[in-house]
Amino acid sequence: MNHLIYLVLDSCRYDTYLAAQTPNLDKLGKVELRYSYASWTSPSHYVLLMGITPHKNPRLVFASEVYKEDFKAWSIRLGVPTLEFRSFVPELSLPRQLQQLGYYTVGRVSLPVLNQYTTFSQYFDDYKMMENHRDFAGMIEEIHFAGPKPFFYLLNLGETHYPYMLDKSETPILHGVHGVLKHMDFKEEQPQAFFDEKQMARFRQQQIAALEYVDGLLGELYAKCPPNTYFIITADHGELFGEDGFFGHGPIFHEKVFEVPFVEGLRPAPRPSGQKTT
Repeated sequence: MNHLIYLVLDSCRYDTYLAAQTPNLDKLGKVELRYSYASWTSPSHYVLLMGITPHKNPRLVFASEVYKEDFKAWSIRLGVPTLEFRSFVPELSLPRQLQQLGYYTVGRVSLPVLNQYTTFSQYFDDYKMMENHRDFAGMIEEIHFAGPKPFFYLLNLGETHYPYMLDKSETPILHGVHGVLKHMDFKEEQPQAFFDEKQMARFRQQQIAALEYVDGLLGELYAKCPPNTYFIITADHGELFGEDGFFGHGPIFHEKVFEVPFVEGLRPAPRPSGQKTT
């Protein structure tokens, strides 16, 4: 059976992905425009962990057929010909199904709403929230493939999430749930003014830069993975950068918050030593 790495670029919208230079992601396959089933991290990950991937918004097709084909696709991804929708019943849980197939299941998440005390950690043999909100490098260090079992890694990356920064800066912090769970020291303040167009443009450029940083590290992850490692890389939802007066995601109904990138495939073969890209 194939190892599986499911990498979720939190808040990464589809056109941000297209604007970034992503040579390592490009090696995996052609990116598709897909649509998230929800506009916020928690419900989006709930759907992903059911084994349902972001959809293509097909017309003149029964929804039941879309779900059936989505579950059948796991047989190709994992190399298990007998896998189908009924295999996931009654739990409707991807990590549970993988455990039953003999996988060792590992979750590494960045967003506090997915922390290890929530139901998201169910059916994982090893699950934790990273101390650093932006620690894809730390996740890669902890990845290994020792022993006879195939491995499943769920990686929720915070680099592409607000404030889209790779280190501390003067960027204003919106505390919310993140502030409470991370024990951030902040005082009661007056409501913050809405971001202007210049700030919005800077945020979008920061998300592009964060994605390019993640892409650079992806080469290190490829190098650690056996050839039979299947990758799924997507986002849980998109992001709004001022379009129609919206910013962020969550309590927003707008097409840009549902548009996500989706790319999948076996680990790209490394180039022979000394070979250059043409």
